[in-house]
Amino acid sequence: MGTYQDESGASEQRSLDASARQSGGGEVPDAFLLRRMQALEAELAAVRAQAARHETECQETRVQLERLREANEHLVLATFNAEYLREDAEAANRRQNEFLAMLAHELRNPLAPISMAASLLGSLPDAGAQLSKLSRVIGRQVDHMARLLDDLLDAARISSGKITLSVQPLLLSELIQHAVETIQPRIQERRQRLQVELPPAHDAVVVEGDRVRLTQVFTNLLGNASKYTGDGGLLRIAAGLENGEAVVTVEDDGIGMAPEVIPHIFDLFTQGPRSLARSEGGLGVGLNVVRNLLAMHGASVRADSAGLGRGSRFTVRLRRSEHALEAPAPQAASTSVALRRILLVEDNVDACDTLAGFLAAEGHQVRCAHDGHSGLDAALAQPWDVIICDIGLPGLDGLDLMKAVRARSDGARRPYAIALSGYGQDEDRERGLAAGFDSYLVKPVSAASLRALIAELSLA
Repeated sequence: MGTYQDESGASEQRSLDASARQSGGGEVPDAFLLRRMQALEAELAAVRAQAARHETECQETRVQLERLREANEHLVLATFNAEYLREDAEAANRRQNEFLAMLAHELRNPLAPISMAASLLGSLPDAGAQLSKLSRVIGRQVDHMARLLDDLLDAARISSGKITLSVQPLLLSELIQHAVETIQPRIQERRQRLQVELPPAHDAVVVEGDRVRLTQVFTNLLGNASKYTGDGGLLRIAAGLENGEAVVTVEDDGIGMAPEVIPHIFDLFTQGPRSLARSEGGLGVGLNVVRNLLAMHGASVRADSAGLGRGSRFTVRLRRSEHALEAPAPQAASTSVALRRILLVEDNVDACDTLAGFLAAEGHQVRCAHDGHSGLDAALAQPWDVIICDIGLPGLDGLDLMKAVRARSDGARRPYAIALSGYGQDEDRERGLAAGFDSYLVKPVSAASLRALIAELSLA
């Protein structure tokens, strides 16, 4: 590689040689030799400088290669660590969901006999006004606890992607009316007023969505408004069209929200302020479920408040459906309720006794079993119209019991099998139906819904 110094040194050398030739080939003067030595030394210094630069460049290259090697090792370690962290997070999520499912099961088990006992108290022929009132209070509080459990489980299922939607055209006013019917007992208990403003019948608003989940959205919003509004307060829900979208607003004149709370009000486990005098709290998951369910519908929700003590407003925007509603199926003519032979398999003695008492009061013939093996023996001992069976049984669980019953069927009349369980996740329901159950009910089951199901049975 040539440099400027190299070229100047070579030129000077050629110049000295030319001077020597011009002198006639005689003895070279000392001055000439001195200049030549200086030129050679300059050329040597330039070569050494160039070599030093090369050495510096090589050293820098070695340093950069070492850094790249270390960075590559760190990247490989980071990749493995990220994979381990992802696996740990998935395992933690699975453990959380399993824990929540078990928690719901353990809490629903005692709720079932409480709910059924409350229904029996309210239906006693000689029940006084006070007893009927207490029965309704117990029933409302059981329903409230069941909704809290449902919200907690829904939050976990949504975060793990285990909720699917059954989307169809739905009448918006019907969704809101169902939500109002669900929340009405709580509103009446607190002597609150609820204003409902729906589109006129000739201008019906149809949206695309899952009937159960959208009803849950409006129920949660109304329940939240009631929770943070004092006794005797005013609530309002209104629906209409705005810029081609279906818009639903839920307003209250309750405690309102501070500006710093509003951006986080839909986060999991976030709650608005509540005074020490108020015993009604919550888990801080209802609004999170609302936002996530609406996001699954391609919809949105917004929270607004003028400040503490000045109420709150939640605005839901849904896409309007372009499809027509299906005509409702004709209602079957009402018939008298047939009396059934019912086998009840339940290991919780209180739950079994209260449910058996309710069924017997309805006129049905009921036999009880408190474990899986005795339940299977009873199921095979004689024909039954209905088998109501818990899933978590000692000895033999309800799934294996029902599989055995279906496997040993000899062509006789098939009993209608109802699973009654505290396990309420989608996979639990699927396993129950796959085992041979015809219906899968999650505790606590209301007396009215169980009565209606048995009344509608079509037995061969």
